[in-house]
Amino acid sequence: MKLNPRDANAFFQRPDPKVAGLLIFGEDTMRVAMKRQEVVANITGPAGEEEMRLTRIPGADLRKEPAMLLDAVKAQGFFPGPRAVLVEEATDGLSKTLGAALQDWREGDAQIVVTAGQLATKSPLRKLFESAPHAFCAALYNDPMGRAEIEAELARAGLHEVGRDAMAALEVLARSLTPGDFRQTLEKVALYKLDDPEPLTPDEVALNAPASVEAEIDEVFHVLAEGRTRDIAPVMQRLSAQGVAPVTLLIMGARHFRTLYTLASAPGGPSQGIGRLRPPLFGPRRDRIMRQAQNWTVSRLESALDILMETDLTLRSAGQKAPALALVERAFVRLAYLARR
Repeated sequence: MKLNPRDANAFFQRPDPKVAGLLIFGEDTMRVAMKRQEVVANITGPAGEEEMRLTRIPGADLRKEPAMLLDAVKAQGFFPGPRAVLVEEATDGLSKTLGAALQDWREGDAQIVVTAGQLATKSPLRKLFESAPHAFCAALYNDPMGRAEIEAELARAGLHEVGRDAMAALEVLARSLTPGDFRQTLEKVALYKLDDPEPLTPDEVALNAPASVEAEIDEVFHVLAEGRTRDIAPVMQRLSAQGVAPVTLLIMGARHFRTLYTLASAPGGPSQGIGRLRPPLFGPRRDRIMRQAQNWTVSRLESALDILMETDLTLRSAGQKAPALALVERAFVRLAYLARR
């Protein structure tokens, strides 16, 4: 049976002991590994591996010795409790072996958990688990983590007191990180909040969020919007060393200054417009953008957007011979001086 994302997450958290097998597959190996770890832990309990109630079988080994799967499924452990057999990196070539094990499975046998990479719709392995009456198939896609997944990761990290604004900040963060990186970030937050009974705040989320090239790019636009001309060259050198394309800087620069324009031109001013931004801003970044918007007039922001557009057109023109990064840096200097008027 094929599981939709909601039912799959429910099964990962509370596996049905009457289900013979589960196939988890997807392009993101980290996401597959996280869900495999979760469901296996919930089948066997926290001491499953220590009590030898979990058997791991690499797919390559199973291809050489198919009988080892059924032996592991039927084996009786020394310690009482539910058992699981984990088959990792399975391929379509194991469909017959897995099909035979599912057919011979009886309640009380070890449950079979299989992981695989991306599988086509017509994949024999995928069809086997989708059509088997007592087996499930869960496809994991590279979609941003949903609210339920975020809440499950918060519970896993031991973070129970989370304010509404902090949850919104976590949802924004989850859209920009892989599930593995998001889990590591929550572990870092949990350490930061150790013995702190106060609810998690957006500022604390921002403080523990991982640094990235995009954050470095954002910094250069803060430099421009705040008129810090002396800081332009060092930041541009770091971005150049990281291989950031000049056109990318112009595109993201236009986005930053359009945000400032939206706030400055909002009825009631930036303080009214900040709440209407989508996606929303939180923490120190929200405060910083607010201060910048208050220091710019609508007419100067229009001029700033004109400078960015002219530079972009110059870069894309066929006869352009000047170094692209030098043109962008020159435009950025003009923007920084514009901020100081």
